[in-house]
Amino acid sequence: MLLPWSAAARRLGRDLPRACGCSPQAPSPRGYSRGAGGKGLVLGTYSSEKDEGAAQFTSAGDAFDRLVSGKLRELLSLCGPPLKKGKTRIFHGLHQDFPSVVVVGLGKKNAGVNDQENWNEGKENIRAAVAVGCRQIQDLELPCVEVDPCGDAQAAAEGAVLGLHEYNELKQKKKPVVTPQLHGSAESEAWQKGVLYAEGQNLARYLMEAPANYITPIKFAEHIEQKLRSFSNVKVHIRPESWIATQQMGAFLSVAKGSAEPPIFLEIHYSGGANTNDSPLVFVGKGVTFDSGGISLKPSSGMDAMRADMGGAATICSAIVTAAALNLPLNIIGLAPLCENMPSGKANKPGDVVRAKNGKTIQVDNTDAEGRLLLADALCYAHNFNARAIVNAATLTGAMDVALGSAATGVFTNSSWLWTHLYEASILTGDRVWRMPLFEHYTKQVTDSPLADLSNIGKYSRAGGACTAAAFLKEFVTASHWAHLDIAGVMSNKDEVPYLRKGMAGRPTRTLVEFAARLSQDSHSTK
Repeated sequence: MLLPWSAAARRLGRDLPRACGCSPQAPSPRGYSRGAGGKGLVLGTYSSEKDEGAAQFTSAGDAFDRLVSGKLRELLSLCGPPLKKGKTRIFHGLHQDFPSVVVVGLGKKNAGVNDQENWNEGKENIRAAVAVGCRQIQDLELPCVEVDPCGDAQAAAEGAVLGLHEYNELKQKKKPVVTPQLHGSAESEAWQKGVLYAEGQNLARYLMEAPANYITPIKFAEHIEQKLRSFSNVKVHIRPESWIATQQMGAFLSVAKGSAEPPIFLEIHYSGGANTNDSPLVFVGKGVTFDSGGISLKPSSGMDAMRADMGGAATICSAIVTAAALNLPLNIIGLAPLCENMPSGKANKPGDVVRAKNGKTIQVDNTDAEGRLLLADALCYAHNFNARAIVNAATLTGAMDVALGSAATGVFTNSSWLWTHLYEASILTGDRVWRMPLFEHYTKQVTDSPLADLSNIGKYSRAGGACTAAAFLKEFVTASHWAHLDIAGVMSNKDEVPYLRKGMAGRPTRTLVEFAARLSQDSHSTK
């Protein structure tokens, strides 16, 4: 990933009456032992129209309150003002089956699509509230938590599964495993769908977070192959360096040759459509499993995060794993060029000229703009499949992070039909996208090269870096429905998305899955 020019209260809780039996953080009450067994319970409550109004429970909350003879509502009213969105209160000893009950604030009851925010606010409120409630049950070391569907079981499941995930594979001391379950039997199908969506994103988070010496190109490919092994309608091809060479992918190989780790071209075929000959959706993902920048070496500060520079490959492969689990009725092909970008005596040098699969020559003016070299060859190869649409994802430019931050994925596309599906999918998932320009203005900046057909950076260097990168990729696309997703800004999470812990975000996996699901239901011919 090409970096931009420059690098980029604690809340105080108040004492509550001891008779209330609740706490803002969840210390263990007298007589309660951590890990004592039993289940936790997360229940939702809506904001009142009036600030001092009584709590408005969800239907599950109302049912539980009746089960405990109104004690939950009574205690909640004694514990201070009504719960605000995303805030919680914990109650202990209300019911023998649930040693601890967390009540979470869901915000306004009828919150729907927010046109200013470009997402479904009600769904986002549920995800965030359920996540914090489940984490508090985890802190109490209860092995299981039942979750109120809160009127949208899919969103509740996503909040629970995403909120509890944490990469601790290499630590001796791990947080206790908590299994979220649906509270009640209604909406079980929607709950399971949400679990699969979230597990897909968690797979991408796992791959992106793992150290680069654990997720090398071959280990990445083998991990995905293992995940897909149980599906009879999926074929996985792990293509070696010799195959890449026969395909004349000179741009891809020029990056890979700087590393001792051999490159891999991962190819996945999911045949979920009624006819295996139906035109597939083709996903392409950048798979640089570690990006040092090459000879154009990155600053050492923060370079460790470049273990996640294969985020494009991680998200598209995880989306296909999820599509297979959902048995989506369409054909999908996934393509992931996998390698490292390292400095060595064999590495690309600034000023070198390489030849891509379609014959175009590329002047490598900056070896840290390597992702577009991999994608150039992969996009050429993608045209072999008579694709219904081609969508590539890549942590491509630091300029994308500068432009949009972590609010949304930048989308560059030549197809309004494709954009509409991506945009509408993102409103539902809350993992937003924003359309960026593909003007000829930017194309001229990459085609004006002194030594070759193209330069791998724009001639004005910093200006519009994400846009010139997209313009470069466009030179390897002839398909009429293509979208490039620059996911550099959404690669990691600090505290922006409340239902994701700090670390690699696995975004926008759920949006890709929802997009594929929408495409499977769209009978509109794109040819």
